[in-house]
Amino acid sequence: MARVAIIYYSSTGTNHAMAQAIEEGARAAGAEVRTRLIAETAPEAAVHSNPAWKAFVEAHQDDPKAALEDLDWADAVVFGTPTRFGNVAAQFKSFIDSAGGLWFQGKLANKVYAGFTSAQNPHGGQESTLLALYNSIYHFGGYIVTPGYTDPLVFKSGGNPYGPSVTATGAPSEADLDHARYLGKRVAETAAKLAG
Repeated sequence: MARVAIIYYSSTGTNHAMAQAIEEGARAAGAEVRTRLIAETAPEAAVHSNPAWKAFVEAHQDDPKAALEDLDWADAVVFGTPTRFGNVAAQFKSFIDSAGGLWFQGKLANKVYAGFTSAQNPHGGQESTLLALYNSIYHFGGYIVTPGYTDPLVFKSGGNPYGPSVTATGAPSEADLDHARYLGKRVAETAAKLAG
């Protein structure tokens, strides 16, 4: 049985919904799963300036938060972040930057990794965000597992082969959630094969 950690940051709930769908897919493939929200680090004034952001933070303040131990525990890690100027969110980057000790000990190597993202518009940097996210994984020595075009449902959600990506103008569509479930399944199955 593979151990899959889903480590994500969400400000208004889009990535939260996608993380839940990835968890469903990984569990359906027989994985043990930890889904962890990266703690909010933005100033309270910034959070309170957006009613949806404030509501999400308040509703999820007691959710289990991502810790470095989750990365150490996992055979596979699926990272999620909103797009910020074609790159990962600062909250996500801060968490990754804190993993230097695990990296130095070789504890991030030889694991399966994947990613998902969201942006306010279809061309808001979703692909570049996933590619930027994967730069860290090259340094880890991880194995990147993307959905590619290995299932027709990838096309139904916009056709992003790098990972599920959502235009965050409302709740993710059922096609987006199917894409996320598929990624969870694919990651869990690949990790199980590598674990032997």
